[in-house]
Amino acid sequence: MEVTARAKYVRVSPQKARLVTELVKGKKVEEALNILAFTQKAFAKTLKKLINSAVANAQQNSKMDVDTLVVKRIFVDGGPALKRHMPRAMGRATMIRKRTSHITVVLDVK
Repeated sequence: MEVTARAKYVRVSPQKARLVTELVKGKKVEEALNILAFTQKAFAKTLKKLINSAVANAQQNSKMDVDTLVVKRIFVDGGPALKRHMPRAMGRATMIRKRTSHITVVLDVK
């Protein structure tokens, strides 16, 4: 039985988020949380909170044993981008896109 948790509109680019999610894909939950605790990327803290939320969902809603949970799937989709302008030379402006992400974590019993 699968358990999911989602975080939407997270202010990190999908490309940067995918770098961190690849570290924990397919790992046991305990091992994934240990990896994230020692990862230097700023997004690791957000992903750790999301995995803890999925574990809480598994305990509360599905009465699953936490020790047997595995990160079955984890994926990052792009969300809407905040569009800003930066002044450039000769009166021009360039578009700055502040990207957001939608992250989904799926846990399953091993």
